[in-house]
Amino acid sequence: MGIILAEHQSCKIQYSEEEDSGSYNRACFTLSLKKADYETLEMVKPRTFKISRGKKQNCFDFNKEENNFIIRAGYYIGVDWLFPNGRYLQVEPKLNLFDATCFNTILELENPEDELVTDILDKKIKIDLEESVKEINNYREVNYLRMLLDAMTDESVSHETDGLVFIDWDSPELSIKQNSDQLTPFLVVHFLNLLKTIVRKGLKKSYYKVQEHLNNRVKGKVLVSQQIKQNILKNRVTKTYCEYQLFGVDHIENRFLKTVLSFTIKYVENHAGMFGSNISKIKSLLTYVHPAFEQVSLLESDEQLRHFKHNPFFKEYRNAIKTGKYILKRFAYNLSQTAAEFNTIPPFWIDTPRLFELYVYQKLLTHNPLDHQHIHYQFSTYGNSLDYLISKPGFEMVIDAKYKMKYSSSLVHEDIRQVAGYARLNKVLRKLNIVDQNNELIKDENAAIDCLIIYPDLKADIDFDLTFENIRTAKSRLKAYHNVFKIGLSLPMI
Repeated sequence: MGIILAEHQSCKIQYSEEEDSGSYNRACFTLSLKKADYETLEMVKPRTFKISRGKKQNCFDFNKEENNFIIRAGYYIGVDWLFPNGRYLQVEPKLNLFDATCFNTILELENPEDELVTDILDKKIKIDLEESVKEINNYREVNYLRMLLDAMTDESVSHETDGLVFIDWDSPELSIKQNSDQLTPFLVVHFLNLLKTIVRKGLKKSYYKVQEHLNNRVKGKVLVSQQIKQNILKNRVTKTYCEYQLFGVDHIENRFLKTVLSFTIKYVENHAGMFGSNISKIKSLLTYVHPAFEQVSLLESDEQLRHFKHNPFFKEYRNAIKTGKYILKRFAYNLSQTAAEFNTIPPFWIDTPRLFELYVYQKLLTHNPLDHQHIHYQFSTYGNSLDYLISKPGFEMVIDAKYKMKYSSSLVHEDIRQVAGYARLNKVLRKLNIVDQNNELIKDENAAIDCLIIYPDLKADIDFDLTFENIRTAKSRLKAYHNVFKIGLSLPMI
């Protein structure tokens, strides 16, 4: 039995001896458990997701408050066991529209950190949220597949998609309905986009071995045992069973990709509804990539699929083969599993903040086609990684993408301190030609780099372009800080 939540929703688990204990009330987000089940919650530990070098973040929060346990969904979507073979948690990609209007007055305050004002607002917000949470119409589903499709249209972004999803293949699988499966469509879209990058460049050619009967000639080496069994003992004196090498596209890596492609084609045919309004783009991807594999054979056996290894020197193939292995594991290497109505999936989590980060990156690249050399993604310095550093003269800026709805009408002071700290790093200042190699100022010492936070805004203009000029005119100043701004970006919704 599962607990189903939208992003940032909470569920209260309480102790009860009533007859209906064990049932999850989604309308009130409460779950009542009897003593034996309730005590097992002491063992629950939230799953952690590796977000950067040495840094991890919980996929959901689980805390004990007074006599209740509180589960709160975070920024990740997925399904996971609270405890093996017991209850599971499913977080859907839905956001509360009401959250965007709860904090409307806070930015107008002269002193937004005043304790009395904050207490009043917190009480009002709590009451408003308790009322709004009962209204299911407040929630709209984020089209995360469209975000992935859009993000990976740029080749630079497609190289940064490794680590977007975590799958625990060692844990027991969960049984869910096909229409609740968020993992498989995500893997299919990811794989097809990676395949598109490979096809655009052209399939890799390599030497591969061929074994066949040759008539009245010998090529390569004669396979003696096969020659005796299949030709000599059968009196085929003109036939020779040989093994030789060819150079072309029909090598084992391309065969693996074509085999996975056959699984994805079957899945899309059987479950087109899982992709919703994205199905036309999915079919266009299939139409684009499939002809490139006409000269490629399928792998011959499950054994080859299970123990396949690829050449790590070809980066374009690395992520595609890794994702392809996920898809084959997901279907247990059985093509008939692609048509199942009920299925089992391993616990998984999709890093939605990272997906939003890549979505913003693609928008910056697409809307500023002549300034790609000035857009530096994940600019690293002293263990820190900036989301985007803009080095265009006259538009120097540190930009951070935050997948937090709160920015629609409020702010997170910790995030502001983080992005402001990035703007003071000497390596950043050197990149922007503000200081020289000795960290001596070149430009005006009073000049401060602009800092910008881009956040999801469900009420933003869907046609807004992230051109540098548009950013300059549309950014909103955060009154409590100097040269720190924010701008909302619309998300594709279902």
